[in-house]
Amino acid sequence: MVVLITGGAGFIGSNFVRLVLEKRPAWKVVNLDKLTYSGNLENLRDVAEMEGGRRYFFVEGDVCDTAIVQALFSGAHPLFRRHKDLRPTQSLRCPIRAVVHFAAESHVDRSIRDASPFYRTNVEGTGVLLESARRYWQVDERPASTGNPFRFLHVSTDEVYGSLELHQAPFTEENPLKPNSPYAASKAAADLMIQAYVHTYGLPAVITRCGNNYGPYQHPEKFIPLFITNAFEEKRLPLYGDGHQVRDWIYVGDHCSALMAVLERGKIGEIYNIGARQEHTNLEVAELIVQRLEKSRDLIRSIADRPGHDRRYALEAKKIQSALGWKAEYSFRQGLDSTIRWYRDNSSWWKRLKNEEFWSYYKEFYGSV
Repeated sequence: MVVLITGGAGFIGSNFVRLVLEKRPAWKVVNLDKLTYSGNLENLRDVAEMEGGRRYFFVEGDVCDTAIVQALFSGAHPLFRRHKDLRPTQSLRCPIRAVVHFAAESHVDRSIRDASPFYRTNVEGTGVLLESARRYWQVDERPASTGNPFRFLHVSTDEVYGSLELHQAPFTEENPLKPNSPYAASKAAADLMIQAYVHTYGLPAVITRCGNNYGPYQHPEKFIPLFITNAFEEKRLPLYGDGHQVRDWIYVGDHCSALMAVLERGKIGEIYNIGARQEHTNLEVAELIVQRLEKSRDLIRSIADRPGHDRRYALEAKKIQSALGWKAEYSFRQGLDSTIRWYRDNSSWWKRLKNEEFWSYYKEFYGSV
């Protein structure tokens, strides 16, 4: 079993790579990552040193690059034993049996500033992967109903559903798509492309939509790691608007275990919401972080709200629970405490990322430190 994982050097992708290699000893992983600012080779350095050339292979490349993607499917692209190794190992001749598609631009604030990278990677990149997979697997001649052994898992987001009012029930898989940010719109477009390939060609694809993730290896531009690391450094915690925006939080380890269940047992053409039903306002999360770190609440500073800020996200995950037997294991407090410990123990990792470029973007979005 060879799995092509796109964006495997990112936050959720790197956690999923670790889970696959730990739980599925007969599987091999090919990690295709462009290494943008959020793709970090340090996330998998130990994996590369231990498994490089045997069960883990890294390729630096863009999902929008048709030549690279097609070469990976055909087995013609050189694969590398270790990150940045200039000597390619032999081509991996085992056929790719699955694609898990994480690669995406994902920061809403950045999409508001410039949407073009989001449409290129999230829409065009998904299209390149879909067409390459269709041609390689020849699924137009072998529809999903015949028991096709291949699988394409597209990792999407709850933001494609739009925003909820406080009194409304959580989103189910039947809710229409009503994206509000450029980021969410690009992911919704990718979701629709997946569904079109399933319907038109019988591509054996499934879609997952998840709530807000947090945990180890998340880039410090995101809400929880930004607030944790800023609190460590006694810098202010910039809270948009009144802070009463509600998010449905899930620990990244729980998300990855759900993805494994969908990859192996999910029904072709279906959509699965992945959620832990851990709804908290941004203000509640900020206050819990300063409480856990024994910092002053004065670090929390209200700033002007961002344009078009969705008020609430919430997911109903009964489908994946009943159909696949999955459920989240971490409570929000357990997951947050684990996350705080990881960032405390790995300060060298996040301090390298909070560089001059980071603070330039930070000041653009949030003002002075």
